[in-house]
Amino acid sequence: MTDASSPEQDLSALRAEIDDLDDQLLGLINRRAACAQQVAAVKQAEAGDGAAIFYRPEREAQVLRQVIARNHGPLSHDKVSLIFRQIMSACLALEEPMKVAYLGPQGTFTQQATLKHFGDAVNGQPHVTVDDVFREVAAENCHYGVVPVENSTEGVVSHTLDNFLTASLLICGECELKVQHHFMAVSADAPIRRIYAHQQTFGQCRRWLDVHYPDATRVVTSSNGQAAKQAKEDPESGAIGAEVAAALYGLSIIARQIEDLADNTTRFLVVGREPVGPSGNDKTSIMVSTHNQPGALFKVLEPFHRHEVSMTSIETRPSKQGMWSYVFFIDFDGHSADLRVQQLLADVKQDALEIKLLGSYPKALRMS
Repeated sequence: MTDASSPEQDLSALRAEIDDLDDQLLGLINRRAACAQQVAAVKQAEAGDGAAIFYRPEREAQVLRQVIARNHGPLSHDKVSLIFRQIMSACLALEEPMKVAYLGPQGTFTQQATLKHFGDAVNGQPHVTVDDVFREVAAENCHYGVVPVENSTEGVVSHTLDNFLTASLLICGECELKVQHHFMAVSADAPIRRIYAHQQTFGQCRRWLDVHYPDATRVVTSSNGQAAKQAKEDPESGAIGAEVAAALYGLSIIARQIEDLADNTTRFLVVGREPVGPSGNDKTSIMVSTHNQPGALFKVLEPFHRHEVSMTSIETRPSKQGMWSYVFFIDFDGHSADLRVQQLLADVKQDALEIKLLGSYPKALRMS
């Protein structure tokens, strides 16, 4: 009868197993990277003198869904998804380094959404306005752009929707980010006379601000990253933003998670120039203008019921074509390649003044 192993022996054996697994993982990851390089060579050969398309949003969505479906823990779906996103991002960078424009400056939630969707290997390009992001992608200076479109507390970001009135870009993806707002300043001891933040952020933190800084002037900025930057230059002020913004601009976090609702989430759109194929779990966005007559909206919406297509969102914006003229932005389940969706769009077109397909794209991953 042999003696039971000691804790030190057990630990040494486990560490040896981990080292062996790490070697196997390293080899497999590099094999995957080599395959990605071969895929790039095949795509380039098929494209000839034209530009090959290396990034396929529908393919990445399918891979992540398969990984999550096969995950049995102990790692959570969220952690597994993050790991594989970074692996795919690094492999894609071997095929083609991607430039992605986002609403800057650095330290914004839009930058976080960009990294969540594309991974850390992407070359992020911060821009001052949503208009600039659309312009850079349209001019082919960047492959894609990431812009905020909707917040669960404050509603739609109207300026983003307005860009689709004239832009030729397509929606290629979406990303949902749980937003945690922190109050930051140069010093915890300095008086706070001004608070900088994006307009929607003020709305999301209204109750906390009313209690803690009711007399401070609220200064609206183009982004929370810009708010942190201005607070750094103004010792008698504070800013609201993400933890990364505090670290980036050297601010102290005075209070954490000051948002009024704990499940505060922002939805971001990925815009690009190429249409996206079906992934199996997709969403389609359209823009519809109607005749200014009774029953016009009913005629647009009735086909959704008749074709049993679930509408997930509808927003109204001025068309800028005439007084009291409006367009409707509608999101619904399905891909424009689906027969049912094609029949739906044909019926909507019959009674609409104009219909514009903004894109079909994979739905944002949601971890159960």
